[in-house]
Amino acid sequence: MAHLPNLITDLALILGAAALITLLFKWLKQPLVLGYIIAGFLVGPYFHFTPTVVDRENVDIWAEIGVIFLLFSLGLEFSFKKLIRVGGSASVTALVEIVFITVGGYFLGQMMGWSVMDSLFLGGMLASSSTTIILRAFDELGVKTKKFAGIVFGVLIVEDIVVILVMVLLSTVAVTRAFEGTEMLLTVLKLLFFLVLWFLAGIFLLPTFLKRVKRLMSEETLLILSLALCLGMVVLATVVGFSAELGAFVMGSIIAETTTAEKVEHLLKPVKDLFGAIFFTSVGMMIDPKAMVEYAQPIMWVTLLTLLGKLFSTTLGALLSGQPLKQSVQVGMSMAQIGEFAFIVASLGLSLGVTSAFLFPVAVGASAITTFTTPYLIKSSGALYQWLERVLPKPLLNRLNRYSAETKMVSHTSEWRVFMRSTLINLGTLSIVILSIIFFSSQYVQPWIQENGNSMFLKVAAVVITLLVLTPFLWALAIKGPSEVNRRVIADSKYRGLIYTIRFLKLGLAAFLIGFLFDRYFNIYTGVAFTALFIALLIVFSERIQNFYSHIERRFFSNLNQREIAEAQSNRRELAPWDAHIVMVYIEPNAPCSGKSLLELRWRETIGINVVLIKRGDHHIPAPGKEQRVFPGDQLLVLGTDHQIQRLKASIRPHRQVEEERVSADVTLHRHYIDNVSPLKGMSIRQTGLREKAGALVVGIERNDERLLNPESDLVLQEGDTVFIVGNKRKLFQAYSMDLHK
Repeated sequence: MAHLPNLITDLALILGAAALITLLFKWLKQPLVLGYIIAGFLVGPYFHFTPTVVDRENVDIWAEIGVIFLLFSLGLEFSFKKLIRVGGSASVTALVEIVFITVGGYFLGQMMGWSVMDSLFLGGMLASSSTTIILRAFDELGVKTKKFAGIVFGVLIVEDIVVILVMVLLSTVAVTRAFEGTEMLLTVLKLLFFLVLWFLAGIFLLPTFLKRVKRLMSEETLLILSLALCLGMVVLATVVGFSAELGAFVMGSIIAETTTAEKVEHLLKPVKDLFGAIFFTSVGMMIDPKAMVEYAQPIMWVTLLTLLGKLFSTTLGALLSGQPLKQSVQVGMSMAQIGEFAFIVASLGLSLGVTSAFLFPVAVGASAITTFTTPYLIKSSGALYQWLERVLPKPLLNRLNRYSAETKMVSHTSEWRVFMRSTLINLGTLSIVILSIIFFSSQYVQPWIQENGNSMFLKVAAVVITLLVLTPFLWALAIKGPSEVNRRVIADSKYRGLIYTIRFLKLGLAAFLIGFLFDRYFNIYTGVAFTALFIALLIVFSERIQNFYSHIERRFFSNLNQREIAEAQSNRRELAPWDAHIVMVYIEPNAPCSGKSLLELRWRETIGINVVLIKRGDHHIPAPGKEQRVFPGDQLLVLGTDHQIQRLKASIRPHRQVEEERVSADVTLHRHYIDNVSPLKGMSIRQTGLREKAGALVVGIERNDERLLNPESDLVLQEGDTVFIVGNKRKLFQAYSMDLHK
């Protein structure tokens, strides 16, 4: 009989066990990840009643490939623009939680007598929650459309990117044993440098390439190309000193900005599922039941830290970000579990040979317990909030409600702040591009010149070619004119001194970078001599350079927004003829659509118009979601034809019949000023009982010249507030005897 390699026998065993156990877990409605781990335990060396995997070394290699494809797939779902859209609330919540639980995990490891590396990796293991478990729990409980669920999803997105960075730092610390603050700072700066460089280069090159070869691309070639790009970035990341996982994630996030992202994700899914199953099964093969018993106490402590620490830190982060107490508690109760990243972090430590084997059983034990507790915690979040509302002092509750309201007050971003932010972003990105070109020239071209006689002609030619490549970026850094917003800032005399200072600093930075290039090939004196000459040439040929740089900039932003452009074109083709245009529509106080969500109104399906923006006072809601409601006084920016817009206006116009007009006039928008004798002063909106006593609804509050729309029911009304109430004036006066104005 022909000899069969052990790897094939092992794969048959692994996949067979995984298939059977996951069928059981699917029937039990439990996470498949735990099923894979149990399957791995059954075919591992610590379970003696079933056949055991023989070739562990090759299985580990396949498992490492599985981690790479898992991270690549995560990057495809991620998108850096999605991180930008997450918003401040989710970002603050995630960062507070990650810092607290990571530090807490480290100190817990130290208290249990673990080594420094074991403690560090324990903190990294606890840094992320499980997207799979949370989504399953939200689906079962029917809370995916709740407001707190949106914050949870945003927190999970931020966690993904932060945990990737934590993995990179942990692997760097593990290899270099560098615990000093300076070296860690340099590592972070190096990481940011390469992340920005890879992202800029990838967005500039990859979407254009995919567009050019689209007609030649079949599903097979697209899959092969995607895997080649993924593994190529993995190799590049390891060459510059980072982990393979970071390279896979970065390439996935670059492809996520292209129009082929969904197709690549669809094609990759079977590959990811196969290798992911092997990885999680290999995790289960490392579980020793004796170790689980031996480390039962650490498992208990880690589980308690996960449940209580994540509950506390996430709730605190949500409160600091300006969320009301109820939503903060709901967010905190949703995040209290260990995610799949815990196993990836633990396997990273083992592969680097810096952590102990017991981290796996600890991670698996804590993960299993927190998986089963998550749905019950989410269910009981309301009860916990009510208990907190009873036991917390009233002044503290009022202070929390005031803080939440104040952080949600809409405030304009000043043009000066916009100017400074855009200036810093441009300085950072252009400096990274320029430095990368200089480093490439000095690291690869200069050594070649030295090996070939170190002739002056070759050195001059190398510098001239490098400067030609740098010219558009140096021009943009030192000379590029301001945008429209920036022109208004520059025209303001009070900023003039600062503007001149910034211009001088930009010229100085450009001069330094040019001198740095010359110093790499010649010396600092040559650099000083030629820097002024080159800047003069930039000024003389400014118009030609501007045209070339504008072409580069347009191509980059076209590639960056490729998916949005394609989607907009598709919507325009499907939903509106070529004569569609954008019109502002005003929602009158007694319009029949008031208070309804876009999902309930179904304007897109029934009329064909698209609501592209809702202007609510000073607050703008671009691309509103289907759950967004329309309120009296809103101004809607809608896209449609003349006929469609006329139909929309007719459908939202208040009824003119006498009887209906009398009925609709019963419920109108009123203003009430909270003075020192107002019956509502000092009460939260819920405590006023407006809904119960008068069937009225508070839709807005004006405080200190700022407007808060759709306030939370916990908000405390203060003296000086102007409250906007929708309700029946007669009922309101009978219930509260208060002054009301239209």
